[in-house]
Amino acid sequence: MLLVVALTAPSPAAAETMSFGDAAALLAKSCGAEITANCRGVNFDANRLKECLSRNQDALSPQCKGDYLRSFDAIQKRVAARAAVANACAREIVKLCAGSTKETSKSVPCLATTHGVSRNCTQAIDDAGYR
Repeated sequence: MLLVVALTAPSPAAAETMSFGDAAALLAKSCGAEITANCRGVNFDANRLKECLSRNQDALSPQCKGDYLRSFDAIQKRVAARAAVANACAREIVKLCAGSTKETSKSVPCLATTHGVSRNCTQAIDDAGYR
């Protein structure tokens, strides 16, 4: 449970990303035993956990080796996609939602329901997992 909370804590995206919860669930399922055995005492943020698993690759099961890389890759893609929303939707955030690109997440509900949002912005919102 702590692992799921730790991996979902970073601020929350690309067309083929998985949610933070799905990535954490995959990691817990495939690597739970290895994390318990080899990473005891590690502060469970995504970077430190990835470092610990990388250092202990010789003790990881084949399933864990493949899934932990896939999980952390998915998390990085989701973070990048969320950051891309501000660029893809800059015009809509300001003109249609009267918001600020510095606080994009506050404009997401407006962007998701307002007519006239560009195709690029809509795709960025979908890739980021906001819908």
